[in-house]
Amino acid sequence: MLSIQLVKKQMMPLLLTLGVSGAVSATDLLDIFHGAQRNDPVFAAARAAQQAGQEKLPQGRALLMPNVNLVANSTYNDQTTQYQGATLFPGGTNRYNSHGYGVTLVQPLYRQQNWVAYSAAQLQVAQSDAQFKIAEQDLLLRAAQAYFDVLIAQDSVQLAEAQKTAISEQLAQAKRNFEVGSATITDTHEAQARHDLTVAQQIAAQNNLEIKQHALQQLTNELPKDIRPLGKQFKLQAPLPVGLEKWLEDAQRNNLQLAIARAGAELAEKEVLRNRGGHYPTVDMVANYSKNHANGGSFGVGSDSTNKSVGVQLNLPLFQGGATHSKWREAEANNERAQQELENVRRSVVLQTRQAYLGVVSGIAQVQALQQALTSGASVLEASRLGQEVGVRTNLDVLNAQQQLYATRRDLYQAQYNYLLSQLRLKAAVGALGEAELASVNQALF
Repeated sequence: MLSIQLVKKQMMPLLLTLGVSGAVSATDLLDIFHGAQRNDPVFAAARAAQQAGQEKLPQGRALLMPNVNLVANSTYNDQTTQYQGATLFPGGTNRYNSHGYGVTLVQPLYRQQNWVAYSAAQLQVAQSDAQFKIAEQDLLLRAAQAYFDVLIAQDSVQLAEAQKTAISEQLAQAKRNFEVGSATITDTHEAQARHDLTVAQQIAAQNNLEIKQHALQQLTNELPKDIRPLGKQFKLQAPLPVGLEKWLEDAQRNNLQLAIARAGAELAEKEVLRNRGGHYPTVDMVANYSKNHANGGSFGVGSDSTNKSVGVQLNLPLFQGGATHSKWREAEANNERAQQELENVRRSVVLQTRQAYLGVVSGIAQVQALQQALTSGASVLEASRLGQEVGVRTNLDVLNAQQQLYATRRDLYQAQYNYLLSQLRLKAAVGALGEAELASVNQALF
């Protein structure tokens, strides 16, 4: 008789293998994350983008700083002069070289557009920082998703193998019963068909496992030989603080996507001010220093000259063909677009936070329900076996009970992984997902 003890016996070698290898040298979730930090090209691109974004601030500050330019020249002159009428100066040809240099300094005193651009640069740096933090959170989630995808794929392979073993024994028993005349050939055919189906499922599960392993490899640029499964440290914990409203409030304050959208809306407002400043005058301090030398001239006499000047220059734009007004209207329209995008992100964040919170809460209930269903399924399988022996259950009933038991176990594994991922997504929704939160999930592994 194949009882629940036999089912457990079939699963024990698998669990022992996972436990022993996991305890010795298996790769855990933090190892995968650290490998992804070093090797994931998407994260590397985000890091480079963040470094590029930091340069917006010195670029904006440069608009307020003085500009200094150096100009130098060297010229060969070939000059022919003929004077008309009576003159004291004879005509002729003069060939000489002239050279010189000059330095010009321009210090902006009042340029409204430059001040607005500098404050906008500060917002752009804040945006780039938030975008990099989102990339870090995204890497955490992608690493966890890929890790758990491999685990459920491994579980599917192992469950298919265990189910094939159980059905093989059921098939052998059906053949023996048919040979002694205590069962019909139909029982053998049913067991054989279920066995063939399980073999096909095992092949598909093995193929899916290979795909998931290479998806994990894409993150870390290496294929881990063994990864740790869930262990005895796995616990179901309700979200703290309890209550959806508190999580929604935290998301409104700290969500990184919302922070980027707010900065984008402020940037759009700054752009309106900057384009409006196209009508304003600019005031600059201008200083010049130049020195020139010529070894000849119109009268055949060389010269050296030095010029120095310091002054204030006012520039008032009067008419630029309507371009300034057009850019102003464009900025106003883009500002309205940014405000609407901000509202859309705000609503999306509320929805994402709600989904993640409910994912944790419902995940707890689902795991608990499936744990109870697994116990009940084992009892049904044992009862079906006993019923078959006394003639009140058929071979098909036993096969169905076996299949239901293994399907429930697979669903339980998937629900556990989804629960852990929902915990991480909930933290990300309120801008609190970091390596410490991943380490907490990692404790659920052997």
